[in-house]
Amino acid sequence: MNVMNQFLPIAYFRNQYVPFEQANISIATHALHYGTGAFGGLRGIPDPADPNQILLFRLDRHAKRLSSSAKLLNYDLPAEKIQSTIETFVQKNRPDKSFYIRPFVYTSDLGIAPRLHNIEKDFFVYGIELGDYLSPDGVSCRISSWARQEDRSLPLRGKISGAYITSSLAKTEAVESGFDEAILLNSLGKVSEASGMNIFLVRNGQLIAPGFDQDILEGITRDSILTIARDLGIPIVERPVDKSELFIADEVFLSGTAAKITPVKQIEIYKLGSDRPITDKIREVLTAVTENREPKYQNWVYKIRLDG
Repeated sequence: MNVMNQFLPIAYFRNQYVPFEQANISIATHALHYGTGAFGGLRGIPDPADPNQILLFRLDRHAKRLSSSAKLLNYDLPAEKIQSTIETFVQKNRPDKSFYIRPFVYTSDLGIAPRLHNIEKDFFVYGIELGDYLSPDGVSCRISSWARQEDRSLPLRGKISGAYITSSLAKTEAVESGFDEAILLNSLGKVSEASGMNIFLVRNGQLIAPGFDQDILEGITRDSILTIARDLGIPIVERPVDKSELFIADEVFLSGTAAKITPVKQIEIYKLGSDRPITDKIREVLTAVTENREPKYQNWVYKIRLDG
């Protein structure tokens, strides 16, 4: 299949909506050379109950996080601007399948000096049809030889594009050595996250997650999972996690916008059990939320009308 067919037909580029094929940058674009960009990612689906409506998951939080990431690049881009642009983008594309939206802020000047001051910045949005990013039945993971960066060397509270070289190295290392995904440790040897996902484990009925002090991304799906778990009465602990804990955990799963909730079935040579009651329960609720079937979390679902 032609990969181009998977992209949504309209992109937002240089303050206008244009055909995706026309949204092109120069080879001299500053961000291309220095990784001085930041991105977001959010999922949308056609409303199962209304064909003229699209459901976006936590649009406001995604817009706010990208606005914060832009601030780290010395770029003032209000969350309201991001949100309204994405809403119009969806209305123009009228997607009829599950899809993923990629908004991106970047230094758009043509130049060679690495800097964030006195340089033009811009913002674009495109989308792609997307089903399951990882197998919903479970994935195998290896502990990466690459370490997660530290916040003192790179602002990890933002999704800075240059930071994802480490994720790329770790992912390829994992796949080329026979695994599906990588788990990165931080500079202190504690579990941080996967190549582009947060990680959770379950031991003795407790949901355990590395905290923000472990150089993780402040994941929006992660935040949603913790809220759902609290509401379900599942005990939660946020603390440093040793890699050996992963090997003996009752359940391990990854979370992210693209990955949603993906169970882990093997880490290195250690196989994990196939009985995942806590993972399955949280995933069941989160799926219902994204499909607008959970009244308690309706404020997480942003509805966009396609009528007219």
